[in-house]
Amino acid sequence: MNIENTWTDEDWNKFSSWIDNVLKTTPKVNITFNKKDGTKRVMKCTLLPELLPVVELKEGAKPRKESTTSIRVYDLEKKEWRSFTTKSVTNVSFNL
Repeated sequence: MNIENTWTDEDWNKFSSWIDNVLKTTPKVNITFNKKDGTKRVMKCTLLPELLPVVELKEGAKPRKESTTSIRVYDLEKKEWRSFTTKSVTNVSFNL
């Protein structure tokens, strides 16, 4: 998939859906993106359920608000939850 600066909102929505599906079905996805401070970051991450840590829900806790501009993922190297802005992605790579 070629990431373009000329994409419409519909194109970005399709890309977000595609990347979300890849993350939920692939053990390790390399996402390259530009951080807010301008530095480039490559994150090895996933949303594959069997690789995610068990999260204990606190009684009375409110569900996390879903973002339409960023994706929350599990960083396999830092062993923590992280997120990236979809429009900051410059490359996606993975092995099936």
